[in-house]
Amino acid sequence: MTTLLAFLFVLGVLVFVHELGHFMAARWNGVRVLTFSLGFGPKLLKFRRGDTEYCVSAIPLGGYVKMAGENPEDPRSGQPDEFLSKTKWQRFQILIMGPAMNLGLAVIVLAFVLMQGATVPAYMDKPALVGLVQAGSPAERAGVRPGDIVTRLGSAEVNTWEQLEIAVASRPEREVDMVVIRDRREERLTIRPDVTELRTRSDARFEVGTIGVLPDVNPTIRALVAGEPAEKAGLAAGDVIVSINGERMVFASQVSEAISKYPEQEIQVVVRRDGADRTIAVTPTRQGEVGRIGINISDAVESFTPGPLQAFGMSVQRNIEMSGMIFRTLGDLFSGEASPRQLMGPVGIAQLSGESAEAGWIALFGLMASLSLNLGLLNLLPIPVLDGGHIFIMAIETLVRRDFSLAVKEKMLFAGFVALMALMVTVIYNDLTRIAWLERLMPWR
Repeated sequence: MTTLLAFLFVLGVLVFVHELGHFMAARWNGVRVLTFSLGFGPKLLKFRRGDTEYCVSAIPLGGYVKMAGENPEDPRSGQPDEFLSKTKWQRFQILIMGPAMNLGLAVIVLAFVLMQGATVPAYMDKPALVGLVQAGSPAERAGVRPGDIVTRLGSAEVNTWEQLEIAVASRPEREVDMVVIRDRREERLTIRPDVTELRTRSDARFEVGTIGVLPDVNPTIRALVAGEPAEKAGLAAGDVIVSINGERMVFASQVSEAISKYPEQEIQVVVRRDGADRTIAVTPTRQGEVGRIGINISDAVESFTPGPLQAFGMSVQRNIEMSGMIFRTLGDLFSGEASPRQLMGPVGIAQLSGESAEAGWIALFGLMASLSLNLGLLNLLPIPVLDGGHIFIMAIETLVRRDFSLAVKEKMLFAGFVALMALMVTVIYNDLTRIAWLERLMPWR
């Protein structure tokens, strides 16, 4: 029930804001609006005010604003309050306002989320300097070495670890070029990310790419438990753990896992203290089946709580960066560099909405901001049927200085409809394969 309610809330807000943009622009330009509907299909709730019928319909996967004289085949009286009686500039304003409202909502909601503050890994906004290459990984097979700085993966420019992780995740089992800086020289490698499954709490599965590189960071001891092996051996708060038994430590989870393997067995812990490395022998005590030494350890993180203006600026910048990544991903899908399995439909969005709602309102609003940006950009694509497609057709008509015939427009709209249906089939198929019990019913999987 939480998943359904969260999905309806998120989608309802996005659709309402989008259609409200069209509605306001139409009224501003003197166009008579016949229907404002949330959802498609049979009308569940409705009321009329003035010339407009407001309604909630049965299928909650979108919405529409019906304007007088909107389509060439609609009955037209030639009155000035009909859509096609307006100038192309006025029609452009009406069409663009839906996507524009979604883009604006993405900025506002993300700014609100950022104002709540966050704690993020310290390395995420740093250059993608490789600290560890995992044995047997695609990176090792490709010849990546510790100390390399990744600057490009396929078509994606890489300036930070976050950008690298996004680029890798969208290219499972796709052979792509990789550019690294090594010893101040540019090296070009070829790499094929492995595919790994991420599972949500609702058991939904998402396939993402992985190449087996970790950042050049180390976890730090924050506190020690009095009388436990770590304190007795001479470890101290503030020590940076470099390695355990010769194995490089990058994250706190690795430290816990490494120590747990050696109950009542001496281990060699290399720590960095005052800029110098030193080796300390520690013998973990046994707690059940695992070893413990009595330390509180954490990864390097950064915390921030921006004010309203700073949060708004950060949100604008973040949305611009995300827009660039979305368009590059679309390009990679057409070129075959990115996997179409990364696409997500209504079922996947519903699953994520439920997961986010369980995590809290901030997570749910963060998802809403991301989806609003995607919806706004998707509707700007020059595909007939979408807002961007109608704008594209008007732009061509303006350039050739004549309007296309009704037959030509119908063919263009039909082509756009077929393209959207193909996309919908793809994303719904992806959604179904992420549900374990449904995938087991697919013998070809």
